[in-house]
Amino acid sequence: MLTGELAEWLDAPLEGDAGLDITGLASIESAGPSDLSFAAGKRATEAAAASRAGCLLVELPFANDPPRTVIRAQDPRAAFARVIRRMRPDPVPAEPIHPTAVIAPDAKLGAGVIVGPHCTIGAGASIGDGGRLHANITIYPGVTIGARCVLHAGCVIGADGFGFAPVNGRWEKFPQIGTVEIGDDVEIGANSCIDRAALGVTSIGDGAKLDNMVHIGHNCRVGKHVVIAAQTGMAGGCIVEDYAVIGGQVGFGEKVRVQSRAVLGSGAGVLNSKIIPAGQVMWGTPARPLKQYLEQLANLARLPELRKQVRELAARVDKLGG
Repeated sequence: MLTGELAEWLDAPLEGDAGLDITGLASIESAGPSDLSFAAGKRATEAAAASRAGCLLVELPFANDPPRTVIRAQDPRAAFARVIRRMRPDPVPAEPIHPTAVIAPDAKLGAGVIVGPHCTIGAGASIGDGGRLHANITIYPGVTIGARCVLHAGCVIGADGFGFAPVNGRWEKFPQIGTVEIGDDVEIGANSCIDRAALGVTSIGDGAKLDNMVHIGHNCRVGKHVVIAAQTGMAGGCIVEDYAVIGGQVGFGEKVRVQSRAVLGSGAGVLNSKIIPAGQVMWGTPARPLKQYLEQLANLARLPELRKQVRELAARVDKLGG
């Protein structure tokens, strides 16, 4: 694709050679003369001078000196992602429904749905237009998945929630008779599990993105455009409001509420029924405001020196007392 055509397609200004043929996409460090790369942020911009990339997607204020072929964009990373989707689209299998897939007769698949090898779709399940299920995915009966959703290998959607009650010295299962509803444009990473509600619905909002090995417990509600990183687990009844960001390995107790645009840092632990305020950045276990968490880390780092000082003072006191 010629750089001039690329800039026109992106509706972005080009500086340099409009006739350069771009045949590859690469990182700024490994790109060659026929590759496109991008520079976003201070470090990448500094590395741009040494890059051999034929063309760079750069931020609007980028100082193009010495001059080279660049395309300026408000968000170079996002523009590069668009180019990837155009130049390296996902391959479409010859058979949209793999012959090893098992699909219930009354399951509903929208137009253009792709179902990979060894997937199972249960009775009454529904998948919207343009969805893609990779290999070994299990969709339990009655689950609803919106349009253009991508589920990676090994996902399990709609298994029973973890509901048990002690009865006469043993655990009695509470029947899980609810369902799961997933909105449009949701992406769910490999080996993630979303449990059906005990009663009612476990829901994932439009545009949410879940990483690999994420567990969403029964009756949880995840809002629109929420991002959840790998190995996070939610106990039952949690609510995560729109645009919240959840780091990796975050643990939720029951009925936690994360308000809109809040951020939970990696490894945080959130106690039962805790409310994370809107827009707040929280870290640590138990989760607390980031400033407080960093202050506590700094204090812990001072403990060895403090211990040394206490020993020295104790020795002086003993000497004076002697």
